[in-house]
Amino acid sequence: METELLNTDLLHNAQSWVVNNQELIIRYTVNMAAALLTLIIGFIAVGMLTGGINKVLKARKVDSTISEFVTSLLKYGLLAFVIIAALGRVGVQTASFVAVVGAAGLAIGLALQGSLSNFAAGVLLIGFRFFKAGDYIEAGGTAGTVHSVQIFTTILMTADNRMIVVPNSKVLNDRIVNYSKESTRRLDLVIGVSYNADLKLTKEVLSRILDEDPRVLKDPAYRVAVNELGASSVDFIVRPWVKSEDYWTLKFDLLEKIKNELDANNIGIPFPQMDVHLIKQDQA
Repeated sequence: METELLNTDLLHNAQSWVVNNQELIIRYTVNMAAALLTLIIGFIAVGMLTGGINKVLKARKVDSTISEFVTSLLKYGLLAFVIIAALGRVGVQTASFVAVVGAAGLAIGLALQGSLSNFAAGVLLIGFRFFKAGDYIEAGGTAGTVHSVQIFTTILMTADNRMIVVPNSKVLNDRIVNYSKESTRRLDLVIGVSYNADLKLTKEVLSRILDEDPRVLKDPAYRVAVNELGASSVDFIVRPWVKSEDYWTLKFDLLEKIKNELDANNIGIPFPQMDVHLIKQDQA
């Protein structure tokens, strides 16, 4: 009986509180619904807006490293604005919230100086355009094809399809070698022949090989010359100019053809040897 009376009192008190605070409940319910709706619509709008901007940048043939960096930066900035707007709908004082976020951001910034330096380095990399997506570069102690420049990192893909993530600050603070920046490259080969070889014939053979390959550019002209009289060989330099995309295939093909042609013309290619001399001593 006492339990039933207690439950009745609790129910009566709850009903009284609901009736007395009906306006407050309705207001907070509406505000919560509005905040949730703001988040949903805001997130959808941000996704559509950044996606549209990315498509426009691609349609205008803007380099993907720039378009991805800009859209990522814009996306996170707009999402932060949507979250603050939703909190304002709930009743949170956004001015105080922004001040608190600013103070927290300062403290976090001091703790995450490395990340901020990576962000700043990313802005500089995009601004100065040292490389673009698709370029083969050497930077940050590694080498690979540029996939994208993110807010904090640069993504490289190696020839064997490995992904390498390099912090932007490391890329910027280290030397950057861009092998794809120019349309042409010079291929540098050193070919050693024996001292017994006919140097004139050797030069003619090497020059003929270059003349017969259509991938070797006529301008600038190639260079074939004796570079050094080494310890066991006469070293020729073979320096043709080639389109950047033909660099590696031409190098591999030339090395194979040079070996075959030198063999066909009886021009020896020396290799390291060791002569051992035995001295016999008389027994005492």
